[in-house]
Amino acid sequence: MLIVMTVGATPQQVERVIERVSALGLKAHPIPGAQRVAIGITGNQGAVEPALFENLPGVLEVIPVSHPYKLVSREAKPESSIVMVGGVPVGGDNFAVFAGPCSVETPEQTLTIARHVRASGAQILRGGAFKPRTSPYTFQGLGEPGLAILRDVGHEVQMPIVSEALDEGSLDLVAEYCDMIQIGARNMQNYSLLRTVGRLRKPVLLKRGMGATVDELLMAAEYVLAEGNYQVVLCERGIRTFADHTRNTLDLAAVVAVQRLSHLPIIVDPSHGTGKRHKVVPLARAAVAVGADGLMIEVHHEPSQALSDASQAILPGELSELIQQLPQLLPLTGRHMAQPLRLSA
Repeated sequence: MLIVMTVGATPQQVERVIERVSALGLKAHPIPGAQRVAIGITGNQGAVEPALFENLPGVLEVIPVSHPYKLVSREAKPESSIVMVGGVPVGGDNFAVFAGPCSVETPEQTLTIARHVRASGAQILRGGAFKPRTSPYTFQGLGEPGLAILRDVGHEVQMPIVSEALDEGSLDLVAEYCDMIQIGARNMQNYSLLRTVGRLRKPVLLKRGMGATVDELLMAAEYVLAEGNYQVVLCERGIRTFADHTRNTLDLAAVVAVQRLSHLPIIVDPSHGTGKRHKVVPLARAAVAVGADGLMIEVHHEPSQALSDASQAILPGELSELIQQLPQLLPLTGRHMAQPLRLSA
């Protein structure tokens, strides 16, 4: 159920509705909108009588929510959400580019790539310190020292940073060092981890699982929002199919589906979505054309020397060329490049 407040409803009126919800043993989720506040209700096992709220001061209407994901749906919030990542807006009509190495390897490697990424016009620096790898014998990341390198490099180039947390132990470290916490494809349905990250007040990048449907992705996001964290950005990163010409099958139709169903921003990762360097830029352009809210791209200045995912990292020059093309592509969907943070003197 969704309780929509009138334009100009006072904080006291909103609080009275929340108190009524709590008195019924349910949980209230205030969702600020551009014009008015909506209050989602979760925890009910059956229908809740609308008359319990319709006559409260400041209430405009009470709407049943048909989707099982109540808080992420456009029924709960018709307008698109904007998530601020270290001062950079993601969503709405803002288009953001996340770029950087798959793995943080050394301070020199990370700083070299970050300087290229910053110069290209990307706004958010990505880099892995905890790496979930298929083989236990491949590079697993530097752990906390890698996060420290990423933080220091982020400060050096003045870019917000995002890195992946694998479990609740690494989550505390990523939350301490980074501006945004990434939950990877393998953890999309790790509900304990989703609940924990939902209790943090930190932006979350939630990647679609390799075999997950769009509804399952949205339900995973619902776990985070249900704990009170509404700063969630979704990521389409390819799904596992029978195709063997590409590492994964990048499902760009999912972007359109998500944007119809949910107010959350969704970006596209053509690096993992294809696994092939020569496919990354063309699929990135396609993601822009279907209306994605951003891109997440792996970049390395010496891909042949990369310790992880060497075959899908593009060169800095390729990233620069792609970003230079975005002003011609973004007007197709009414978006513009989010402004990177200003370099201080």
